[in-house]
Amino acid sequence: MSSSNCIGICTVSVRPCCRIITGYGYRGSSIFGSGQPKLNRKVTGNLSKLRSRSHDRGCSSQTVRYIRVIDPNRRDFSGFDSNWGRSRVYTENSRVGCRRGSSRRRGVLVIPNVASDIRNHSTSVESQVKGKTSFESIYIQGGLNVKPLVVERIETDCGDVVKEEESRVEVNSSNVNVNVNVGNSKGLNDNKVERELSDIEEEAWRLLRDSVVSYCGNPVGTLAATDPADKTPLNYDQVFIRDFVPSALAFLLNGDAEIVKNFLLHTLQLQSWEKTVDCHSPGQGLMPASFKVRTVPLDASPGEFEEVLDPDFGESAIGRVAPVDSGLWWIILLRAYGKITGDYALQERVEFQTGIRLILNLCLKNRFDMFPTLLVTDGSCMIDRRMGIHGHPLEIQALFYSALRCSREMLIVNDGTKDLVTAVNNRLSALSFHIREYYWADMKKINEIYRYKTEEYSTDAINKFNIYPDQIPSWLVDWIPEEGGYLIGNLQPAHMDFRFFTLGNLWSIVSSLGTQKQNEGILNLIESKWDDFVAQMPLKICYPALEYEEWRITTGGDPKNTPWSYHNGGSWPTLLWQFTLACIKMGRTELAEKAVALAEKRLSMDHWPEYYDTKSGRFVGKQSRLHQTWTIAGYLTSKMLLENPEKASLLFWEEDYELLETCVCVLNKTSRKKCSRFAAKSQVAV
Repeated sequence: MSSSNCIGICTVSVRPCCRIITGYGYRGSSIFGSGQPKLNRKVTGNLSKLRSRSHDRGCSSQTVRYIRVIDPNRRDFSGFDSNWGRSRVYTENSRVGCRRGSSRRRGVLVIPNVASDIRNHSTSVESQVKGKTSFESIYIQGGLNVKPLVVERIETDCGDVVKEEESRVEVNSSNVNVNVNVGNSKGLNDNKVERELSDIEEEAWRLLRDSVVSYCGNPVGTLAATDPADKTPLNYDQVFIRDFVPSALAFLLNGDAEIVKNFLLHTLQLQSWEKTVDCHSPGQGLMPASFKVRTVPLDASPGEFEEVLDPDFGESAIGRVAPVDSGLWWIILLRAYGKITGDYALQERVEFQTGIRLILNLCLKNRFDMFPTLLVTDGSCMIDRRMGIHGHPLEIQALFYSALRCSREMLIVNDGTKDLVTAVNNRLSALSFHIREYYWADMKKINEIYRYKTEEYSTDAINKFNIYPDQIPSWLVDWIPEEGGYLIGNLQPAHMDFRFFTLGNLWSIVSSLGTQKQNEGILNLIESKWDDFVAQMPLKICYPALEYEEWRITTGGDPKNTPWSYHNGGSWPTLLWQFTLACIKMGRTELAEKAVALAEKRLSMDHWPEYYDTKSGRFVGKQSRLHQTWTIAGYLTSKMLLENPEKASLLFWEEDYELLETCVCVLNKTSRKKCSRFAAKSQVAV
């Protein structure tokens, strides 16, 4: 664990009960210009007692230890609560002689009126449309110009006056122990489900609650897997933003909102750390892929420990790839939390508004790219190993589109955000047109590609991306049905990835990225090719698998991604809830019910595996973890959505006809060929 980024913080019922240290001038900030280092809290007692102490809301204790940010060029802000400006600030040395009952402590109040004005200190994003621009131009200026929080002194009744700058404590990473606060479902109502549950559902709920991780005595997430026989868990003993989404929905649909709220709060605090790989820091606004609650012994106090949240931004991941999808999932979950609970106040809070804007700024920056899609590398999403999806993979584009639609709903429009909202609308319009026009593949479109001419140079070229007809794979010619179609996996110059990627296609339905007819076509394709996509276990993550020499070249000979295994054509039960949501939206619940019934026959018997292998999904994956949490949560969420389809309507989007009226490139005002946005309107009926 890095020794340079830790602060003390603890939350009970969202209100801060411990104090936070502030510093100066944090560059690469996340909230109000301040990056959030590791969060920590003091715990006393032996490690063997920590599990029982996880129910103790000990944060109200007056004995608190803090670790100051090492980097003197940083600044951070205090508190989660809407009254965060009242937080008092202490340093490490203020702990001495200040235990419970020994004395009172006094601190300096930190700018209590900042919250009322903080939205005016936002990143400026201007979307300019000029005659010869393509799609959009978004300029990000300045950054968060928030004045640093300054604390001049700390006083205690012991007569100590300590300058804040002098307190610097490092954490020895060798003394970091694994998290022990697992299985704490405090705050989760075990009796929310009123109907009688089946044996498999009871088992699933028990396992889901056993996977709950606590921090500061409160539930903050679920472990990726809790396989009792796994002696080398790698990072499966962490809380992943992506993996927690189905768990969060299961809890929300069951009326357990506290864990989701805590998760959103704490992951927001972890946003935009300055983790580095080879001296390079990722962009401001990046969300971690995962985090872990660790217990760290205090060197100066034998027998005492503190809890820290230790995030992973990709610096420890296989391949060292930053997670592109984490911030997108976080925004989607924030919107779902408000829709299901009715607690819209959370997303309206200043720190959440700022967090959304930072993620959007990171995604909407101008790059060396002509397309409205996000350019990403292999391994940056659910498919987290080399699988030939670098470029503009459909999964990221569908999640990006969903996050943009969520953000447009949640952003408070004012002078500081109106340009950003305009940029979001422009990007939504361009992205939807691009995906619908160029990613769609059916029998008609494939036959059109088969007759493409190449090397066309003009603005009115038909083969805009110089696709060679020979790229059409032989398996597709006989496989594509007369009715139905799908969105291809990737599009780049002279390259179309014709593989079917399930997550991207399902989220295109959920978010209405595809047209009504395209959405229907995707489900029709899945139904007609049921044995290919489902067979004995739903659902294939992609189809078909890479085999033989193509597998060796594309994956580098990856022994985990052998044909029809893991991300190379493996079956992933967690995709069940997203399939269910898409089917409910399109009025095809019978397909979802069929898939859920099929999964029920094996999931419990096979101990809830992460994935299945072989072309029919017959075998449990060769390296599949058991008791995989998002497999469990995906099943429970699917069951509850089918029983309460009105709740499903809170989680998907219908067609937004206003987007079809928006044209960013305005080429019709120039001497160039008129923009083909007339096609966008016709797409409603396509």
